[in-house]
Parts: sequence; C-alpha cells; structure tokens
Amino acid sequence: MNYRNLGKTGLQVSELGFGASSLGGVFHEFDEHRGIDAVFAAVDAGINLIDVSPYYGHYKAETVLGKALKDIPRDKFVLSTKVGRYGKDGKNTWDYSARRAKESVYESLERLHIDYIDIINVHDIEFQGRMEGGLQKVVDETLPALHELKREGVVRHVGITDLQLENLQWVIEHSPEGTVESVMNFCHYCLCDDKLADFLDFFESRGIGVLSASPFSMGLLTERGVPDWHPAPKPLVEACRKAADFCREQNYPIERLAMQFACSNERIASTVFSTTRPEAITKNIGYLSEPVDAEMVRKVQAIIGDQQRVSWANT
Repeated sequence: MNYRNLGKTGLQVSELGFGASSLGGVFHEFDEHRGIDAVFAAVDAGINLIDVSPYYGHYKAETVLGKALKDIPRDKFVLSTKVGRYGKDGKNTWDYSARRAKESVYESLERLHIDYIDIINVHDIEFQGRMEGGLQKVVDETLPALHELKREGVVRHVGITDLQLENLQWVIEHSPEGTVESVMNFCHYCLCDDKLADFLDFFESRGIGVLSASPFSMGLLTERGVPDWHPAPKPLVEACRKAADFCREQNYPIERLAMQFACSNERIASTVFSTTRPEAITKNIGYLSEPVDAEMVRKVQAIIGDQQRVSWANT
C-alpha cells in the first residue's frame, strides 16, 4: 500500500480508502458481520483512511463501523466523517447550523467509539446552496463551528465535500486561508469523468488536500451496471455499458481498469471505494499492484465518447 500526503494536514493516507457507506445498506442489504470483517480486512491490508457519514443509512453506517473500530488500535486509521446531511424515518434532512454541526460531531464520536475525529467535513454543501443563506452559511457558520471544535481538540482537521467542484472552489475562495484543509469530491476522477483534474492546481495552490470517491462512478463502471436509482442520464449509462462489454471481451474487467485509473494520479491523496465484502478489499488492492494500461484507457474513453464528463445533479 502506498501512502500520500493530504495537503498540509500532516496526515499520510493510503492511496486507496475504505468508504463505509455500504455499511449503512445504501446500495443493498448486507450481512453485518461480513461488513465488519471488511473493515478489519481493509485495515489489515494497510488501508488507513476510513470515510463515513451520519447520512449513510441514516446513522446505521456509523453505528456498524463503530462496532469494528472499537477493536482496532486508534493509530491504525484516519477517520473522516461529516456534518450537515442526515436522515430520519427514511427521509433525508439537512441542517448546516453551527449548533447542529457541533451536536452531530459529539453524536458521531459516541457511535464510532472514538475520542476525536481526524477529518470532519461539511457534507454535500450544494444542498445548503439551495437553502436560505446559500453557501455563505457554510462559510459564516458551519466551518467556524467546526474550527471551534478543532481548537478544543475534538476534531483535528476540517474539510468540505460535494459533487459540484465549483461549489468547493467558491467556499474556499470566500473563506479565510487555511479554513478548508481538505476536499472530497466524487465521480469526477474516473474513466468516464476526469473533471477533478481541472481543479487540482487550484486546490494545491491553497495547500488543500484532495480526496476522491467512487472510482466506479456509483456502478457505471462495473460489469453489473447501475442500480435503478442511479441519477446518470441514459446515454451515459449506455456508453458505460458498451465500455464494460468491450473490457469483458478483452478479458480485462472494467472494474480493474477503473480502479487502476482512479488511483493513478498521485496528486489525489486517496481514492475511496465502498464494500461490505472482505474479498473485494483483496481484489481491488490486487488491481493496484499493476500499472494502469494507458492504451486500454484510451480505447474505453473512446467508446464512452461524447458522454465523457457528462454529470448529474446531486440528489
């Protein structure tokens, strides 16, 4: 396992990170014991970045993850969780107020059985952008509240996450220098969309560490294909299906190529993927033992064609 510096935080994170969203049953039902074993398998294999959120499974992911973390030495993992996006009774809720952010951090500490959070993120900031106060509320209220907790030692570093890269840039540009220490973006550094690359110079100029998530673009870049709820437009889904078919014909599973491509950019500190299967940890780490096949990347991206960088609204 290779490790990379996360901006100026002083944290070194594994090039492949474990996303705990699956532990919330976000994608499908799962066996909780196997999910916990997947966490153990990830840490045993050298993965030290673990990312979660209260939103995943409406608190379930943090609860299940906490059952694993209580049996793992604290120095073996870097824990990233979030505030701002939640859920109750099967419904999504959002609250980016300072008060709720602080409450959420302490609730997460309890569910996760830890004493401090390495990286606390404002989750999916575009939703606050749609509400009263807009993104300015993240700048004026949410981030300062998290920095109060940083001064108290409850959290160590503060970041923001979103699908829309422009929102990340806006908040950084409107915040005091050093307020945002890391960003997490998803579905924008993968075979069908590498838009994140356009923003790396900006993030690096501010000393901000970059995390990427979903190397398989939420199922687009898999042989199984997308779940019914996937928000991608149909032409993109079809283009990725054709790319997967091509990779199968070449005896080069698209998951293998997608993982290798997503982790190949050393300017991205870690790429987070989620699973509840211990064997999937081993398989994906194995993919990274080989360099990405540039010619295969070229052919697959040619098949995806004009659907490259086609995205969707966060929901």
